[in-house]
Amino acid sequence: MDLKQLNAFIAVAELRSFSAAATKIGLSQPSLSRLLKQLETDMGVMLVDRYHRPLHLTEAGTFFYDKISTILTEVDTVVGMTQRLSAPSSALNIGFVPSILYGLLPEIIARLKQSNPEIDVNLKDISSYQQMDALKSGDIDIGFGRFAHQDPWIQQILLRHERYVVALPKAHPLANVREQRLIDLANNRLILYHQTHLPVSTMPETVSSTGTPKTLGQNKKNNTSHHQASTVEQITEPLLYLFAQYGISPFMTTTVSDLQVALGLVAAGEGITLVPASLKTVRTEQISYQRLIHENVTSPIYLHTLKDFVHPHIPDLLRATYHVYEQRGITYRRQKFESQR
Repeated sequence: MDLKQLNAFIAVAELRSFSAAATKIGLSQPSLSRLLKQLETDMGVMLVDRYHRPLHLTEAGTFFYDKISTILTEVDTVVGMTQRLSAPSSALNIGFVPSILYGLLPEIIARLKQSNPEIDVNLKDISSYQQMDALKSGDIDIGFGRFAHQDPWIQQILLRHERYVVALPKAHPLANVREQRLIDLANNRLILYHQTHLPVSTMPETVSSTGTPKTLGQNKKNNTSHHQASTVEQITEPLLYLFAQYGISPFMTTTVSDLQVALGLVAAGEGITLVPASLKTVRTEQISYQRLIHENVTSPIYLHTLKDFVHPHIPDLLRATYHVYEQRGITYRRQKFESQR
């Protein structure tokens, strides 16, 4: 069994055609057929049912594909990481989610370039979820995101929490109320925009509509609280999750493709939304941004990179980030990635 045989099988399994698979991996069809047949002979198992059109995998073939495709992806990741480790790029490729760009990222990059003028920085707009694959493929070296990820290849650190604010149309009855409560917003259409959702395993806190968060353990004697906690745990849309923590369900929701579209609808009077505080300079002619009284209604900012390969300029980026935080008086806890220590 070798990589050529495995790649031939993967191509056939995904395309369900010998001719298409041969074209994809740059072999003649007879050569690909021989590789696949040799793999089946070596394993003593028929992987492909050749007597149906389009081709079907056998039960054993389906099992083998599910397992071996994951392994081959990891092999490709290891090969790419090894190549980058032996010859690190002088450029630092940074992924970011759009909301980060409206915050302190431009200032951080300016500080990084000021302190390290030799660094070539490339910025890429890419979602938190997509950053995981981009790190493994080498498209980016580090990513600024809003969500925690559980991935054996990735390490991440929490930079800080950013408060949410409510975005309301200027003509809204609550537009001039300086401190908002989620319970008072529940009768509005809530515009949802996140493309990445919370992991299902997130364990919530339950809270009263106006009070301090309570842990699940504190509510064990209350059947209603048990039901509420179970309901919250099933909600993975980030904004709905924030409302659900307070036992609130918005009257109506609309889902759009991104944050800018959401703010466009708010400006048009089509609803309200919650955004990180760094967005409160956007469309200020049409939108009123007001503070939420709930201190735990925040959006985290994470940095994530590969566990086994930290680009040489990432420590410089972290120093620049913390320098900006200190200048702005932002509370943070200084951290390092594991391979920096």
